[in-house]
Amino acid sequence: MTTNVPARAVRVRYAPSPTGSVHVGNAHTALFNYLFSRRHQGRFVYRLEDTDKSREVEGAAETQMAQLRLLGITWDEGPDVGGPYGPYRQSERSHRYQEALERVEAAGRAYRCYCTPDRLAAMRAEQAQAGRPPRYDGRCRHLSEAERTQHAGEPHVLRLAVPDSGETVVADLIRGDVRFQHSELDDFVIRKSDGTPLYNFGVVVDDHEMAITHVIRGDEHLANTPKQLLLYEALGWEPPLFAHIPMLLAADRSKLSKRHGATALVDFLEQGILPEALVNYLGLLGFSPPDGREMLELDELSQVFDLARVQRSAAVYDPKKLEWLNTQYIKTWPAARVAERVRPQLAARGITPEDPAEGPPAIDFVGAVDLVRERAHTLVDLAAGMAFLYAPVVTYDAAGVAKHFGPGASERLRELAAALESASDWSHDALEARYTELAAQWNVSRGALIHPTRLAVTGTTVGPSLFACLAALGPSLVIARLRRAAQWIDEPLARPSES
Repeated sequence: MTTNVPARAVRVRYAPSPTGSVHVGNAHTALFNYLFSRRHQGRFVYRLEDTDKSREVEGAAETQMAQLRLLGITWDEGPDVGGPYGPYRQSERSHRYQEALERVEAAGRAYRCYCTPDRLAAMRAEQAQAGRPPRYDGRCRHLSEAERTQHAGEPHVLRLAVPDSGETVVADLIRGDVRFQHSELDDFVIRKSDGTPLYNFGVVVDDHEMAITHVIRGDEHLANTPKQLLLYEALGWEPPLFAHIPMLLAADRSKLSKRHGATALVDFLEQGILPEALVNYLGLLGFSPPDGREMLELDELSQVFDLARVQRSAAVYDPKKLEWLNTQYIKTWPAARVAERVRPQLAARGITPEDPAEGPPAIDFVGAVDLVRERAHTLVDLAAGMAFLYAPVVTYDAAGVAKHFGPGASERLRELAAALESASDWSHDALEARYTELAAQWNVSRGALIHPTRLAVTGTTVGPSLFACLAALGPSLVIARLRRAAQWIDEPLARPSES
């Protein structure tokens, strides 16, 4: 079942403030708007709420748009692509707000409030002392014409006159009807004393003039919705439909923040999370696909997205589930696709596969990805696991050294190097058979040869099959590394300082 199949062309919007990088909560909202618009062949509008210049970060608007595009989220209209309902920056729309403010005041639905900050502070203190919720007492709403004339020219704000009785019902597409009693709302400010509109007023004007049909946003905005509906009514405009999606919470049910780990898109990408995996995970936060699938890329999500399947309760962000999804992408994507994605992580390590620092391995780049990716959870893991193929091993795992580079290890590594020099077949199976023969010949376990070899040629104690690694490196690199590790064991004073 699909909820509210639109009777008119869908138009949704995402309206961030340019105050920093995109947070996962912002991305979650942008994604749900994008998916809804694509599911219904509608239009997705990107609008900048940039009127608060004191909080604006230089370059943040461009950064935010670039970060969403990395996730594959694009828009049909916006400050960078234009469109028929522009401008798409609030800072360029002040004349539109002024016209609407004059209209609502002329209709007698708003009034000028001359109360000073001192009076308002005293009023709130008195209400708090009496145990009443803070709300404007309506003093200026009841001024006589003579009193208003007396205040003419004084600083003032503009307040909407909220009906004294009755209620406003938000017909939410996710939560159902949510009722707000007018007695619980005060006459809220819609224009500051400097003439600039407040958030609720600007949003209503923009959404109306941009023909927005559905407002899909986080449920932290639900308390704003009755105010906005009252403004639509005061202006004589038809409101859009509203859907308030669940807030993202941490595992401890607290508001998601940096103390819970990465929260900005750039952090996830720097940690080696694939954009596709991140979009997939965000798409499942608060939404359950009808067929129960867990791996869906962006186009697939847009085909199944339905507000009827969006949950009402808060969605819990689980970094382990995100990492699991990312692991599945790395494992199941074509190796060539993963190979292109891991290149930047290798470059950050100074590694260019086509120009290795210690001679070319015997395996091509895509094959190298396929060799290592089974154990990789992130692109960072994958790059780290591939490094031994393209760069000299200069450090060895400390725990591995203590366990496998003890007395006699250097001699054994030299013996292995000498024994492998005569190998005519350097395939996985032939190398495994050769190690079995040597273990029997030298009367030791295979592990006594395998573990120091792995540490010598890869620098670590874990990874893909040793014999696959040896075959991938090729004989010259393997033999050179066995001898280099033996020398490292024998000459501790020559080792570089680790301090």
